[in-house]
Parts: sequence; structure tokens; C-alpha cells
Amino acid sequence: MKYVGAHVSAAGGVENAPENARAIGARAFALFVKNQRQWFAKPLSPARIEAFKRKCSEYDYDMNFVLPHDSYLINLGSPDPEGLEKSRRSFLEEVKRCMQLGIKRINFHPGSHLKKISEAACLATISESLNLILSETQGVTLLIENTAGQGSNVGYRFELLARIIEGVEDKTRIGVCIDTCHAFAAGYDLVSAQGYAQTWRTFDEVVGRDYLKALHLNDSKKEMGSRVDRHASLGEGHMGWPAFRMIMNDPRMEDIPMILETPEPARWPEEIKALYALMENS
Repeated sequence: MKYVGAHVSAAGGVENAPENARAIGARAFALFVKNQRQWFAKPLSPARIEAFKRKCSEYDYDMNFVLPHDSYLINLGSPDPEGLEKSRRSFLEEVKRCMQLGIKRINFHPGSHLKKISEAACLATISESLNLILSETQGVTLLIENTAGQGSNVGYRFELLARIIEGVEDKTRIGVCIDTCHAFAAGYDLVSAQGYAQTWRTFDEVVGRDYLKALHLNDSKKEMGSRVDRHASLGEGHMGWPAFRMIMNDPRMEDIPMILETPEPARWPEEIKALYALMENS
């Protein structure tokens, strides 16, 4: 089965996210487990935790299809010791919040070298950060999100994702979330049938199919290979509908959360319906 949803608001409390997901017809959803523009937050109350779990159960949301996104402030590959320590503590807090909520996965941007250290050193620091966080948590799988390669962001090539995974000791709790806009902007052809097949063949060879745990479904405002991260509504960017038709009919994408991060939340219900309508055997 395909599980399509969107990154919904958790304003007013994490317990509101399941209801917001249900309102748009989502079978999966993403959320922030704390304010994404703050390093730290006050602890979740037992009442909020209970309400979140109850609503997920009430609306039939399996925790395998709930995918939080980490704070935009976090840089697990930071060359700055103070920034790195703060990033690690902040991400650890988020993973522990997932544990409290019963959530099994969290998605994160790998990091940036800020043009102060080499890419290789940044990748090694990210792996070290993940090892520290995994050693202090249980039951939550960390999903590395590929980037567009804008600025000093790492993780824009599959080889770079593989390097991070290689440095992680507990490989049972590491995975990858592929953002379609980021992959396209990084130079991966997801539009032509031949390019789509080659892209996933490369992923399987370089990273490994078993590590694919989630997708972010976004069209791209910029051209393939631009290395610019600008999401577009589905069908209105340089990717168009062909990529999403192939994704929705690809058996490799069964039983993983597929999350919209397109720029107009009001259109999410129609985008979700349009994606399911692309399925040839629906």
C-alpha cells in the first residue's frame, strides 16, 4: 500500500497533528516534535503524550508512517565545537521526544561544513554525532535526508549518504529519506523513464535498497542539476507529473511514508488525491 501525507502543523501541541493529517486525507504525516526554530523546548507533558497516542490510534495512524522532521537549526557536521555540541544535544532531545510519543523514525538534514572543514571531515563528524545519539536512545531509526547541495550542505550525492552510513555503528537504526526535489536539483533524473530507472539502480548499488525508509514528494522550481533547493507544487515545477506517476506505481515505494512538503498547504488534499489517482491499479 502507498502511504501519502504531508508535513502538517503541530501548532498548539503535538496532539493536534494527527487531526490535521486526517483533515487532508493523509495516510501518513510529518510534524515537528518541538518548535523548529528553537534549540530546546520544555518537556512534553504526560497529557500531551497520551493525547497524541490516543489520536493516532483513533485515526488509524501506524507509527511507522509518522515521520517527524528535525529542527532547521541542527548541524550534526558543524565545524564549530559549540554549535556541534548544541546540535547534538538538541537532536538527542528530539529523538527522546519521539521515544516518549512512540514514534519510530525521525528525518534529519545531514549537515554543512560551512566552508571551514573538508567535506570528508564533515561526513565523519555527522557519523560520530549519530553514533553518540544512537548510544543514548532506543527504538527510533534516524533517516538521513538527501540535500540539493546548496551552499555547503553535504549529502547531495548517494555516495555521500553511503559514507555517513558507513561510519554508523548500529546500522539497524539508520536509513534514508529521499526528497524528490533535492535529488532532481542535485542532478538525478527522476523524470524520464530511463533516468528514473537509473537513479534508483544507482541508489540500490551505492546505498542499498533496504536503507530507503521514506520519501518527501516535492516538485522543483529550479532545473535539474541546479543545486538549488526550491520546492514547487506537484506538476508545476521542472519535474512535472511523470516522476510522481512512476513513484506511485513503483513497488519499491510500498509501505513507507511519502510526505508532501509542497509550498501551498491548502492544496494538500487535492495533491494527495491526485497522487493516488496516478496509480494504474487503484
